[in-house]
Amino acid sequence: MNDLAPDTSLPLAELIVCPQCDAAYHLKVPAHGERAICQRCGKVLIAPRRNAGLRIIAVSLAVVFLITGAAVFPFLTIDAAGNKNAVSVIDAALAFVGGPMILLSLTTAALIIVVPLARMLLTIYVLVPLVLDRPPARHAVKAFRLSEALRPWSMAEIFVIGCAIALVKVADLATVGFGPAFWMFGILVVLVIAQDNFMCKWSVWNALERPRRS
Repeated sequence: MNDLAPDTSLPLAELIVCPQCDAAYHLKVPAHGERAICQRCGKVLIAPRRNAGLRIIAVSLAVVFLITGAAVFPFLTIDAAGNKNAVSVIDAALAFVGGPMILLSLTTAALIIVVPLARMLLTIYVLVPLVLDRPPARHAVKAFRLSEALRPWSMAEIFVIGCAIALVKVADLATVGFGPAFWMFGILVVLVIAQDNFMCKWSVWNALERPRRS
């Protein structure tokens, strides 16, 4: 673990700025498995790992398949007074698509399906050429920037937590069963967290900017 010392007297190419507290440091890349941490706020600035790119691509592909399956397969089955009904994520998100709440329905579908899926596809698009030691893909910088901008709006895990809370309320009124999509979303949340842990954003930006500097 490396604690970087503040330094503002060096050229910009030799500086790294903490995105959380704006402290500037002399850039020193740690070894694989080590981390460079901001002394002021404790933010991890650089955390390179061996084969991290391959792991992130593998996780991203798995998330793409899980999101696709979770959107189609039944999420919950509800049995109330002998009436059984199976609901998919798409059905739940678009339940009010024909009424005045259509905007809310479409926004919900985008936040729990479209945005997470877009983030994974953008990540794959950016990382595959880098892992193969090829020049960055066209518009890769913009793609990675968009992927990071979408991060706060990717709310698949919030959807799962909300469903868990709702199930506590519904359990006394009906018999609720978990469909395949429920377990897919559960695995998806774990994989997204794992991807964020594997991702060293400085390493990605450095690889994308290297051809420009050379």
